Amino acid sequence: MPLERALREEAAIAHRDTRATPVEGNRRLLDAVLGAPAEAAVLQTVFQPILDLRQGPVHGYEALTRGPAGTAIESPAGLFAAARACGLGVELELLAARFAVRRFATLGAAARLFVNFSPAVLAGRAEDPGSLLALLGDCGMQPEKIVIELTENGALLESSVAWDELLRCRALGFGIAIDDLGEGFASLRLWAELRPEYVKIDKHFIHGIHADPIKLEIARAVQQIARASGTHVVAEGIEDEADFQTVRDLGIPHGQGYLIARPAAALQDEAARRAWNRLSGGPLAAFPMPGRSVNRVTARRLLKPVEPVSPATDNDAVYARFEQDSSIQLLPVVEEGVPVGTISRLSVIDGFARPYRRELYGRRPCAMLMNAGPVTVDADTSIQELSLLISDGDPRALREGFLVTERGRYAGVGSTQDLMRIMTELQLEAARYANPLTLLPGNVPIAEHVERLLSRGCRFVLFYCDLDNFKPFNDVFGYQRGDEAIQLTARVLAEMCDPRIDFLGHIGGDDFVVVLQSDDWEARAQRALLRFEKAVGALFSEGDRERKAFAAEDRQRNARLFPLLTCSMGVVAVSPGTFDSHAEVAAAAAEAKRFAKRRPGNSLFVERRRHPATSILPPSPRPDGG
Repeated sequence: MPLERALREEAAIAHRDTRATPVEGNRRLLDAVLGAPAEAAVLQTVFQPILDLRQGPVHGYEALTRGPAGTAIESPAGLFAAARACGLGVELELLAARFAVRRFATLGAAARLFVNFSPAVLAGRAEDPGSLLALLGDCGMQPEKIVIELTENGALLESSVAWDELLRCRALGFGIAIDDLGEGFASLRLWAELRPEYVKIDKHFIHGIHADPIKLEIARAVQQIARASGTHVVAEGIEDEADFQTVRDLGIPHGQGYLIARPAAALQDEAARRAWNRLSGGPLAAFPMPGRSVNRVTARRLLKPVEPVSPATDNDAVYARFEQDSSIQLLPVVEEGVPVGTISRLSVIDGFARPYRRELYGRRPCAMLMNAGPVTVDADTSIQELSLLISDGDPRALREGFLVTERGRYAGVGSTQDLMRIMTELQLEAARYANPLTLLPGNVPIAEHVERLLSRGCRFVLFYCDLDNFKPFNDVFGYQRGDEAIQLTARVLAEMCDPRIDFLGHIGGDDFVVVLQSDDWEARAQRALLRFEKAVGALFSEGDRERKAFAAEDRQRNARLFPLLTCSMGVVAVSPGTFDSHAEVAAAAAEAKRFAKRRPGNSLFVERRRHPATSILPPSPRPDGG
């Protein structure tokens, strides 16, 4: 109590003294904190659990420090920022570590303690009485119980003293963790050189990961590297159930965040276990799909560096360049870093093949032979834009190629052959991964998702959906109206899905696949069929709607009436052990769809012959859709 009163008095003095700067006021408070007797609880240590996402027990606790209550340095950010501003950062870190280790030792936890240390602390002499080893000796804790969580990773690489001390600590049994992985290149370099036991993915890459394909791919890459290097990954900042599911299903072994437990003075093994029991039984996450488009690929991918020539270079030297390197088809002409033209192999070889041409012009500047108006694009220009520029521009660009710049400076050359090759590759890849009409995942992601569900032993229901009478509809109303019907179907089926756990794919044409983990799959399907029946009428005339049919030719070219578009759904309910592969599930779904299409109108058929669907999921609809 006397110390708390002294701190409040210091705060009041600093507040009243209008001559004192905030730094001076904080210095008074920090001096009081650092000068307090060892038994005084001037700093509060709280612990946040790091959960084993695979099995549920608490793997470790991160120690976090709070400043004196009711002062300007109560928050951890304000506390350590003030200490660094006053030149007391190292002293405060050591004091916070001493408090954390002592408190943790009294709690008798079986888990490991993660303690934050900066390179400046590590750079201190090992025999310093405030060193980490001395702290452990005071508390009777073994080094194997402590994980040194490194902050300011870039500074560690610049300090040989800190580096040597860190290696000495590792040799003594301390664990090493890299904090905030992803904040900069330094943390990746440190990972490669140090090979730590843990890396902690910065919370920026975890928040919203369930809906962000870029964050997902970053986390996936970190986990793949970690597997190869024997490192444990910890996902920080888990605050959302969908993020928890995604992190867990990526195979990341450890996580911490407010969703699991907030920092507290007491250990929270039971609270963390309850959170894991509540969250771990959820369905497999439906990973967000990256948008695959030619617009995401730029001219940078086609760039090939070619040493340029200046406008004053003579034609003989240009001719020699082409003779020496047969791979060069286009030479850039650059003046002070800025491209001013191009010279093609064909123009030089052809021109010099004429009688006396080389003798007359060989010593003349190459500017006389160059194309002063080549197609020139920035490296960030999309492939699609580049293609339009070349097709609408000078025909010579089709033969000769184009120039690529960065911020107006010459960077390299590109060829139209490479452009056509990469556009073809991208179109094929896009067709495999995403349908261009609906932008929904295509065959490959559908197969990958189903295989992932099977490998995890998940229960799910797969719908194979198809439009009835689509071909005659497309023949009569045209492909534009046909596209509208397909997009309408995609919207209706999307409303059927919970985007966190359900999956919608477009195989092609009027065929769709829906993979549901939602328990109310039957109700969702029935609602989708009703919505489709109501919405599809807008694609027909009033007369067609009244007679519930439209006129078209059949396959024998006979005029007849066809019912309005309807949707048939073949359904396969999958439980662990019933199918071995996506191919088996797909075959069963195709058979179910065939039976569904035998029924008039919007229909739902559940394949029951392999196993009773009602044994693993809520009651399924009868074959007649009732």
